[in-house]
Amino acid sequence: MARIDQFFQAMVKHGGSDLHLTAGEIPRLRVDGEMVPMGQNAITAGQATELLKEICPPENWKEFEEVRDTDFAYPLEGMGRFRANYFYDLGGPGAVFRLIPSEILSAEKLGLSEAILDLCKLTKGLVLVTGPTGSGKSTTLCAMIDYINRTRKEHIITIEDPVEFVHPNKSCLINQREISTHTMSFKAALRAALREDPDIILCGELRDLETVHIALEMAETGHLVFGTLHTNTAASTVDRIIDQFPADQQGQIRTMLASSLKGVISQTLLKKVGGDRIAAMEVLLATSGVQANIRDGKTHQISMAMQTGGKLGMVELNTALINLVREGKVEPDQAISKAIDRDGLKLQLQRLGLMPGAAPATGTSEQAPVASGAPAGGGTTTVASDQRKSRWFSQ
Repeated sequence: MARIDQFFQAMVKHGGSDLHLTAGEIPRLRVDGEMVPMGQNAITAGQATELLKEICPPENWKEFEEVRDTDFAYPLEGMGRFRANYFYDLGGPGAVFRLIPSEILSAEKLGLSEAILDLCKLTKGLVLVTGPTGSGKSTTLCAMIDYINRTRKEHIITIEDPVEFVHPNKSCLINQREISTHTMSFKAALRAALREDPDIILCGELRDLETVHIALEMAETGHLVFGTLHTNTAASTVDRIIDQFPADQQGQIRTMLASSLKGVISQTLLKKVGGDRIAAMEVLLATSGVQANIRDGKTHQISMAMQTGGKLGMVELNTALINLVREGKVEPDQAISKAIDRDGLKLQLQRLGLMPGAAPATGTSEQAPVASGAPAGGGTTTVASDQRKSRWFSQ
Protein backbone atom coordinates (compact mmCIF):
# COMPACT_ATOMS: atom_id res chain seq x y z
CA MET A 1 0.00 0.00 0.00
CA ALA A 2 1.43 3.37 -1.03
CA ARG A 3 1.46 6.12 1.61
CA ILE A 4 -0.72 8.35 -0.53
CA ASP A 5 -3.43 5.67 -0.62
CA GLN A 6 -4.72 6.86 2.78
CA PHE A 7 -5.60 10.19 1.15
CA PHE A 8 -7.51 8.35 -1.57
CA GLN A 9 -9.36 6.28 1.03
CA ALA A 10 -10.45 9.46 2.81
CA MET A 11 -11.43 10.96 -0.54
CA VAL A 12 -13.73 8.05 -1.38
CA LYS A 13 -15.11 7.81 2.16
CA HIS A 14 -16.18 11.45 2.25
CA GLY A 15 -17.47 11.75 -1.30
CA GLY A 16 -14.65 13.87 -2.70
CA SER A 17 -14.28 14.32 -6.44
CA ASP A 18 -10.72 15.72 -6.42
CA LEU A 19 -7.69 15.59 -4.13
CA HIS A 20 -5.29 18.56 -4.17
CA LEU A 21 -1.73 18.19 -2.87
CA THR A 22 0.43 21.33 -2.87
CA ALA A 23 3.82 21.72 -1.21
CA GLY A 24 3.58 24.02 1.81
CA GLU A 25 -0.23 23.68 2.05
CA ILE A 26 -2.78 21.51 3.84
CA PRO A 27 -4.12 18.79 1.50
CA ARG A 28 -7.64 19.57 0.32
CA LEU A 29 -10.60 17.68 -1.09
CA ARG A 30 -13.29 19.01 -3.38
CA VAL A 31 -16.59 17.87 -1.84
CA ASP A 32 -19.88 18.87 -3.51
CA GLY A 33 -17.95 21.48 -5.46
CA GLU A 34 -16.24 23.11 -2.43
CA MET A 35 -12.62 22.90 -1.25
CA VAL A 36 -12.36 21.28 2.20
CA PRO A 37 -9.06 21.01 4.17
CA MET A 38 -7.89 17.59 5.34
CA GLY A 39 -6.62 18.12 8.88
CA GLN A 40 -4.39 20.99 9.95
CA ASN A 41 -0.89 19.98 8.88
CA ALA A 42 0.72 21.26 5.67
CA ILE A 43 2.95 18.93 3.66
CA THR A 44 6.49 19.99 2.85
CA ALA A 45 8.05 19.93 -0.60
CA GLY A 46 10.08 16.88 0.44
CA GLN A 47 7.00 15.03 1.65
CA ALA A 48 5.13 15.90 -1.52
CA THR A 49 7.98 14.56 -3.65
CA GLU A 50 8.03 11.27 -1.71
CA LEU A 51 4.26 10.82 -1.91
CA LEU A 52 4.07 11.59 -5.62
CA LYS A 53 7.08 9.60 -6.76
CA GLU A 54 5.92 6.40 -5.04
CA ILE A 55 2.93 5.88 -7.38
CA CYS A 56 4.23 7.56 -10.54
CA PRO A 57 5.30 5.33 -13.48
CA PRO A 58 9.04 5.82 -14.20
CA GLU A 59 8.45 7.27 -17.68
CA ASN A 60 6.00 9.82 -16.27
CA TRP A 61 8.38 10.79 -13.46
CA LYS A 62 11.09 11.38 -16.04
CA GLU A 63 8.67 13.57 -18.02
CA PHE A 64 7.71 15.41 -14.82
CA GLU A 65 11.35 16.23 -14.07
CA GLU A 66 12.05 17.30 -17.64
CA VAL A 67 8.95 19.32 -18.62
CA ARG A 68 7.57 20.03 -15.10
CA ASP A 69 4.18 18.35 -15.50
CA THR A 70 2.73 14.95 -16.45
CA ASP A 71 -0.57 13.04 -16.64
CA PHE A 72 -1.36 9.40 -15.89
CA ALA A 73 -4.00 7.17 -14.30
CA TYR A 74 -3.52 5.37 -10.97
CA PRO A 75 -5.78 2.34 -10.32
CA LEU A 76 -6.65 1.39 -6.75
CA GLU A 77 -8.51 -1.87 -6.22
CA GLY A 78 -11.96 -1.49 -4.74
CA MET A 79 -12.01 2.27 -5.26
CA GLY A 80 -11.58 3.00 -8.94
CA ARG A 81 -9.02 4.91 -10.97
CA PHE A 82 -7.53 8.29 -10.19
CA ARG A 83 -6.61 10.66 -13.03
CA ALA A 84 -3.39 12.34 -11.91
CA ASN A 85 -1.84 15.61 -13.01
CA TYR A 86 1.56 16.52 -11.53
CA PHE A 87 2.91 20.07 -11.71
CA TYR A 88 5.33 22.52 -10.14
CA ASP A 89 4.40 25.91 -8.67
CA LEU A 90 6.06 28.48 -6.42
CA GLY A 91 5.98 26.09 -3.45
CA GLY A 92 7.40 23.08 -5.24
CA PRO A 93 5.78 19.88 -6.56
CA GLY A 94 2.01 19.44 -6.45
CA ALA A 95 -0.73 17.27 -7.88
CA VAL A 96 -4.46 17.02 -8.48
CA PHE A 97 -6.19 13.65 -8.53
CA ARG A 98 -9.67 13.19 -10.02
CA LEU A 99 -11.65 10.13 -8.88
CA ILE A 100 -12.92 7.99 -11.76
CA PRO A 101 -15.39 5.57 -10.12
CA SER A 102 -15.12 1.89 -10.98
CA GLU A 103 -18.89 1.77 -11.56
CA ILE A 104 -20.01 3.09 -14.93
CA LEU A 105 -23.15 5.16 -14.51
CA SER A 106 -25.71 4.14 -17.11
CA ALA A 107 -27.55 6.58 -19.36
CA GLU A 108 -30.70 5.71 -17.43
CA LYS A 109 -29.15 6.54 -14.06
CA LEU A 110 -27.81 9.82 -15.39
CA GLY A 111 -31.23 10.65 -16.80
CA LEU A 112 -30.01 11.35 -20.32
CA SER A 113 -32.84 12.59 -22.53
CA GLU A 114 -34.30 10.69 -25.47
CA ALA A 115 -32.71 13.24 -27.82
CA ILE A 116 -29.26 12.45 -26.41
CA LEU A 117 -29.87 8.70 -26.65
CA ASP A 118 -30.92 9.18 -30.29
CA LEU A 119 -27.44 10.60 -30.96
CA CYS A 120 -26.04 7.26 -29.76
CA LYS A 121 -28.06 5.47 -32.46
CA LEU A 122 -26.44 7.32 -35.36
CA THR A 123 -24.13 5.53 -37.78
CA LYS A 124 -22.05 8.55 -38.76
CA GLY A 125 -21.47 12.17 -37.83
CA LEU A 126 -19.84 14.26 -35.12
CA VAL A 127 -21.26 14.52 -31.59
CA LEU A 128 -19.61 16.89 -29.12
CA VAL A 129 -19.86 17.05 -25.33
CA THR A 130 -18.60 20.40 -24.04
CA GLY A 131 -18.25 22.35 -20.83
CA PRO A 132 -15.63 23.77 -18.49
CA THR A 133 -13.08 21.55 -16.76
CA GLY A 134 -14.74 19.43 -14.09
CA SER A 135 -18.23 19.70 -15.56
CA GLY A 136 -18.77 15.95 -15.93
CA LYS A 137 -18.07 15.60 -19.66
CA SER A 138 -16.24 12.29 -19.16
CA THR A 139 -19.12 10.84 -17.15
CA THR A 140 -21.68 11.78 -19.82
CA LEU A 141 -19.54 10.39 -22.65
CA CYS A 142 -18.92 7.24 -20.65
CA ALA A 143 -22.68 6.71 -20.22
CA MET A 144 -23.24 7.25 -23.95
CA ILE A 145 -20.51 4.76 -24.91
CA ASP A 146 -21.92 2.28 -22.38
CA TYR A 147 -25.39 2.69 -23.92
CA ILE A 148 -23.95 1.87 -27.36
CA ASN A 149 -22.01 -1.02 -25.84
CA ARG A 150 -25.27 -2.51 -24.52
CA THR A 151 -27.53 -1.87 -27.52
CA ARG A 152 -25.40 -2.20 -30.67
CA LYS A 153 -22.85 -4.60 -32.17
CA GLU A 154 -20.01 -2.33 -33.25
CA HIS A 155 -16.26 -1.75 -32.97
CA ILE A 156 -15.49 1.21 -30.70
CA ILE A 157 -12.07 2.85 -30.36
CA THR A 158 -11.46 5.36 -27.58
CA ILE A 159 -8.46 7.71 -27.54
CA GLU A 160 -7.92 9.26 -24.11
CA ASP A 161 -5.33 11.14 -22.05
CA PRO A 162 -5.33 9.18 -19.80
CA VAL A 163 -7.86 6.33 -20.01
CA GLU A 164 -10.46 7.04 -17.34
CA PHE A 165 -13.49 4.73 -17.26
CA VAL A 166 -12.63 1.17 -18.31
CA HIS A 167 -15.36 -0.41 -20.46
CA PRO A 168 -15.86 -4.18 -20.45
CA ASN A 169 -16.86 -5.64 -23.81
CA LYS A 170 -20.62 -6.26 -23.92
CA SER A 171 -22.30 -6.31 -27.33
CA CYS A 172 -19.43 -4.26 -28.77
CA LEU A 173 -15.68 -4.72 -29.06
CA ILE A 174 -13.94 -1.76 -27.40
CA ASN A 175 -10.26 -0.86 -27.78
CA GLN A 176 -9.12 1.87 -25.38
CA ARG A 177 -5.88 3.68 -26.25
CA GLU A 178 -3.97 6.04 -23.98
CA ILE A 179 -1.84 8.95 -25.16
CA SER A 180 1.89 8.42 -24.46
CA THR A 181 1.29 4.78 -23.40
CA HIS A 182 -0.32 3.34 -26.55
CA THR A 183 0.04 6.18 -29.06
CA MET A 184 1.96 9.44 -29.28
CA SER A 185 -0.90 11.91 -29.88
CA PHE A 186 -4.60 12.29 -30.59
CA LYS A 187 -3.99 13.07 -34.26
CA ALA A 188 -1.67 10.06 -34.69
CA ALA A 189 -4.24 7.75 -33.07
CA LEU A 190 -7.06 9.19 -35.21
CA ARG A 191 -5.08 8.62 -38.40
CA ALA A 192 -4.25 5.07 -37.30
CA ALA A 193 -7.91 4.42 -36.46
CA LEU A 194 -8.77 4.66 -40.16
CA ARG A 195 -6.90 1.36 -40.64
CA GLU A 196 -8.44 -0.31 -37.58
CA ASP A 197 -11.98 -0.89 -38.92
CA PRO A 198 -13.84 1.28 -36.38
CA ASP A 199 -17.54 2.04 -36.39
CA ILE A 200 -17.40 4.53 -33.51
CA ILE A 201 -14.48 6.65 -32.30
CA LEU A 202 -14.23 8.60 -29.07
CA CYS A 203 -11.57 11.31 -29.14
CA GLY A 204 -11.08 12.45 -25.55
CA GLU A 205 -10.16 15.98 -26.58
CA LEU A 206 -10.13 17.88 -29.87
CA ARG A 207 -7.02 19.85 -28.96
CA ASP A 208 -5.73 21.33 -32.19
CA LEU A 209 -6.58 22.25 -35.74
CA GLU A 210 -5.28 19.03 -37.30
CA THR A 211 -7.12 16.80 -34.81
CA VAL A 212 -10.39 18.66 -35.48
CA HIS A 213 -9.87 18.36 -39.24
CA ILE A 214 -9.27 14.60 -39.07
CA ALA A 215 -12.33 14.15 -36.83
CA LEU A 216 -14.49 16.05 -39.33
CA GLU A 217 -13.17 13.95 -42.20
CA MET A 218 -13.89 10.71 -40.32
CA ALA A 219 -17.41 11.90 -39.43
CA GLU A 220 -18.04 12.67 -43.11
CA THR A 221 -16.78 9.30 -44.33
CA GLY A 222 -19.08 6.94 -42.44
CA HIS A 223 -17.90 6.96 -38.81
CA LEU A 224 -19.65 8.14 -35.65
CA VAL A 225 -17.17 10.38 -33.83
CA PHE A 226 -17.54 11.63 -30.25
CA GLY A 227 -15.31 14.39 -28.88
CA THR A 228 -15.01 17.07 -26.21
CA LEU A 229 -14.24 20.79 -26.20
CA HIS A 230 -13.90 23.32 -23.39
CA THR A 231 -16.72 25.68 -24.34
CA ASN A 232 -19.57 27.04 -22.22
CA THR A 233 -22.49 26.93 -24.67
CA ALA A 234 -23.56 24.85 -27.65
CA ALA A 235 -23.58 27.85 -29.99
CA SER A 236 -20.07 28.97 -28.96
CA THR A 237 -18.81 25.43 -29.70
CA VAL A 238 -19.54 25.91 -33.40
CA ASP A 239 -17.67 29.23 -33.45
CA ARG A 240 -14.71 27.72 -31.56
CA ILE A 241 -14.27 24.98 -34.15
CA ILE A 242 -14.48 27.33 -37.12
CA ASP A 243 -12.25 30.00 -35.55
CA GLN A 244 -9.40 27.50 -35.08
CA PHE A 245 -8.83 27.50 -38.84
CA PRO A 246 -7.18 30.21 -40.99
CA ALA A 247 -9.61 32.63 -42.62
CA ASP A 248 -9.07 31.16 -46.11
CA GLN A 249 -10.12 27.69 -44.88
CA GLN A 250 -13.15 28.67 -42.81
CA GLY A 251 -15.61 28.48 -45.70
CA GLN A 252 -14.65 24.86 -46.37
CA ILE A 253 -14.78 24.01 -42.65
CA ARG A 254 -18.26 25.54 -42.34
CA THR A 255 -19.43 23.26 -45.14
CA MET A 256 -17.81 20.19 -43.57
CA LEU A 257 -19.14 21.01 -40.10
CA ALA A 258 -22.65 21.71 -41.42
CA SER A 259 -22.82 18.26 -43.00
CA SER A 260 -21.08 16.26 -40.25
CA LEU A 261 -22.18 17.84 -36.94
CA LYS A 262 -25.15 15.99 -35.44
CA GLY A 263 -25.38 17.37 -31.94
CA VAL A 264 -23.72 19.31 -29.12
CA ILE A 265 -24.30 18.66 -25.43
CA SER A 266 -22.99 21.53 -23.31
CA GLN A 267 -23.14 20.96 -19.58
CA THR A 268 -22.31 22.48 -16.22
CA LEU A 269 -22.35 20.96 -12.73
CA LEU A 270 -24.38 22.40 -9.87
CA LYS A 271 -24.61 21.65 -6.17
CA LYS A 272 -27.64 19.46 -5.59
CA VAL A 273 -30.09 20.03 -2.74
CA GLY A 274 -29.15 17.55 -0.01
CA GLY A 275 -25.60 17.04 -1.26
CA ASP A 276 -23.83 15.69 -4.35
CA ARG A 277 -23.89 17.45 -7.74
CA ILE A 278 -26.06 17.34 -10.83
CA ALA A 279 -25.54 18.40 -14.45
CA ALA A 280 -27.61 20.94 -16.35
CA MET A 281 -27.42 20.02 -20.03
CA GLU A 282 -27.92 22.30 -23.00
CA VAL A 283 -28.71 20.28 -26.14
CA LEU A 284 -28.25 21.47 -29.73
CA LEU A 285 -29.39 19.20 -32.58
CA ALA A 286 -28.23 19.80 -36.14
CA THR A 287 -31.52 20.36 -37.89
CA SER A 288 -31.59 21.60 -41.48
CA GLY A 289 -32.00 25.14 -40.15
CA VAL A 290 -28.98 24.84 -37.86
CA GLN A 291 -26.94 23.33 -40.70
CA ALA A 292 -27.84 26.32 -42.88
CA ASN A 293 -26.82 28.72 -40.09
CA ILE A 294 -23.42 27.03 -39.86
CA ARG A 295 -22.88 26.85 -43.63
CA ASP A 296 -23.88 30.49 -44.20
CA GLY A 297 -21.83 31.87 -41.30
CA LYS A 298 -24.94 32.87 -39.32
CA THR A 299 -24.05 31.06 -36.08
CA HIS A 300 -25.57 33.94 -34.06
CA GLN A 301 -28.97 32.59 -35.14
CA ILE A 302 -28.39 29.15 -33.60
CA SER A 303 -29.77 30.29 -30.24
CA MET A 304 -33.06 31.23 -31.93
CA ALA A 305 -33.21 27.78 -33.53
CA MET A 306 -32.75 26.22 -30.10
CA GLN A 307 -35.59 28.30 -28.66
CA THR A 308 -37.99 26.95 -31.29
CA GLY A 309 -36.63 23.40 -31.27
CA GLY A 310 -37.93 22.25 -27.90
CA LYS A 311 -40.27 19.65 -29.42
CA LEU A 312 -37.28 18.09 -31.18
CA GLY A 313 -35.36 17.72 -27.92
CA MET A 314 -33.28 20.91 -28.01
CA VAL A 315 -32.78 22.57 -24.63
CA GLU A 316 -31.25 25.95 -23.79
CA LEU A 317 -29.14 26.22 -20.65
CA ASN A 318 -31.60 28.54 -18.90
CA THR A 319 -34.42 26.08 -19.59
CA ALA A 320 -32.36 23.21 -18.17
CA LEU A 321 -31.60 25.28 -15.05
CA ILE A 322 -35.25 26.24 -14.57
CA ASN A 323 -36.28 22.59 -14.81
CA LEU A 324 -33.81 21.62 -12.08
CA VAL A 325 -35.13 24.38 -9.80
CA ARG A 326 -38.76 23.44 -10.53
CA GLU A 327 -38.00 19.79 -9.66
CA GLY A 328 -36.48 20.88 -6.33
CA LYS A 329 -33.05 19.49 -7.22
CA VAL A 330 -31.19 22.83 -7.24
CA GLU A 331 -31.56 26.05 -5.24
CA PRO A 332 -32.47 29.11 -7.36
CA ASP A 333 -29.33 31.04 -6.36
CA GLN A 334 -27.16 28.07 -7.33
CA ALA A 335 -28.81 27.96 -10.76
CA ILE A 336 -28.29 31.70 -11.24
CA SER A 337 -24.61 31.40 -10.31
CA LYS A 338 -24.06 28.86 -13.13
CA ALA A 339 -26.07 30.64 -15.83
CA ILE A 340 -24.49 32.48 -18.75
CA ASP A 341 -27.47 34.88 -18.94
CA ARG A 342 -27.88 35.42 -15.18
CA ASP A 343 -30.22 38.42 -15.36
CA GLY A 344 -32.48 36.64 -17.81
CA LEU A 345 -32.64 33.49 -15.68
CA LYS A 346 -33.33 35.46 -12.51
CA LEU A 347 -36.22 37.26 -14.20
CA GLN A 348 -37.66 33.98 -15.51
CA LEU A 349 -37.45 32.35 -12.07
CA GLN A 350 -39.22 35.33 -10.48
CA ARG A 351 -41.98 35.30 -13.09
CA LEU A 352 -42.52 31.58 -12.48
CA GLY A 353 -42.59 32.10 -8.71
CA LEU A 354 -39.52 29.89 -8.26
CA MET A 355 -37.43 32.46 -6.38
CA PRO A 356 -37.97 32.33 -2.59
CA GLY A 357 -40.39 35.07 -1.57
CA ALA A 358 -41.24 36.01 -5.17
CA ALA A 359 -44.80 35.90 -6.50
CA PRO A 360 -45.46 34.58 -10.02
CA ALA A 361 -45.48 37.10 -12.89
CA THR A 362 -44.47 40.08 -10.75
CA GLY A 363 -41.61 41.08 -13.03
CA THR A 364 -39.65 42.37 -10.03
CA SER A 365 -35.88 42.23 -10.17
CA GLU A 366 -35.29 42.58 -6.42
CA GLN A 367 -33.31 39.87 -4.69
CA ALA A 368 -35.58 37.59 -2.67
CA PRO A 369 -34.51 36.48 0.82
CA VAL A 370 -32.76 33.14 1.06
CA ALA A 371 -35.01 30.36 2.31
CA SER A 372 -34.56 27.12 4.25
CA GLY A 373 -31.71 28.43 6.39
CA ALA A 374 -29.27 28.48 3.48
CA PRO A 375 -26.34 30.88 3.91
CA ALA A 376 -26.31 34.19 2.07
CA GLY A 377 -24.78 33.80 -1.37
CA GLY A 378 -27.06 30.97 -2.41
CA GLY A 379 -24.92 27.92 -1.56
CA THR A 380 -26.68 24.73 -0.61
CA THR A 381 -24.14 23.73 2.03
CA THR A 382 -25.50 24.50 5.50
CA VAL A 383 -23.57 25.38 8.64
CA ALA A 384 -24.26 21.89 9.93
CA SER A 385 -22.69 20.33 6.83
CA ASP A 386 -19.63 22.58 7.16
CA GLN A 387 -19.20 21.36 10.74
CA ARG A 388 -19.62 17.80 9.56
CA LYS A 389 -16.88 18.27 6.95
CA SER A 390 -14.49 19.76 9.51
CA ARG A 391 -15.04 16.74 11.79
CA TRP A 392 -14.07 14.36 8.97
CA PHE A 393 -10.46 15.45 9.00
CA SER A 394 -9.91 16.34 12.64
CA GLN A 395 -10.15 12.75 13.78
